[in-house]
Amino acid sequence: MPRNILLILLAAALVAGCSRIPVPEPVDNPRVVILMYHRITAGEAGNLYERSMEMFERDLIYLRENNIKVISFSDLAGIVSGETELTTHAAIITFDDGDHSWYTMAVPLLKEYRMKATFFLWASKIGMDSFLSWDEVNMMSSYTRDGGIRPFTFGSHTMSHPFLMTIKQALGGGEAFAAYLDEELGGSKILIERHTYGTVEALALPFGDGAGDAEIIAAAKRHGYRFIRTSERNVTGTPSADLFRLPSLPLLDDTEQGLIGSYLGID
Repeated sequence: MPRNILLILLAAALVAGCSRIPVPEPVDNPRVVILMYHRITAGEAGNLYERSMEMFERDLIYLRENNIKVISFSDLAGIVSGETELTTHAAIITFDDGDHSWYTMAVPLLKEYRMKATFFLWASKIGMDSFLSWDEVNMMSSYTRDGGIRPFTFGSHTMSHPFLMTIKQALGGGEAFAAYLDEELGGSKILIERHTYGTVEALALPFGDGAGDAEIIAAAKRHGYRFIRTSERNVTGTPSADLFRLPSLPLLDDTEQGLIGSYLGID
């Protein structure tokens, strides 16, 4: 074999070896943390719920360097049911509302680091102001890698982003509240599914309002949701985990990466 061809083959083998992501070592008491983001900024964050692009990339690097596997909500369901064994710490990356920065800043980094994410849409706002367009949502949803895997999934953040328990109190619960939830949960699910691949299975409660409420959970089940992500702070991933009351960790403008590890018992 000519020497130059041999060198090319050796170089290709080295590149392939370096790009392979190592399988994390098993850990004791593995858990899952659900990370919650909102808007990503090019420069410093301007308010509590923004996260700079630099800090977001540091988050992804932290996950990789600490062998925290990024999974999906469907993966979590398999773990809770016992179908899949959780052997290492894991994280689910989520975003709330629908800011355009997801498309321009978050997604390129997620692609670079080969990580999954779920995007919860404030459905009635898409296409308005600083929000994503439906075409951008569709392009994010249609992105594929690894033989057809779609790493970006979409969930509902309701139709109009209300304080659900305030509405329940005003309507008195019962049939009136159920009809309202049919529009907020069911209507938003239908709208999002028109512009994305697959089925909308996850709901994020606006403001975290209504965690554990029986009528909200019943409405979610009625419309085919399998997961509700709340704003309650904790980890999940045990057989006793309630998929309709999943806790999370908000990544705010000043949140240090070590807090992720603290939740999982790493630091």
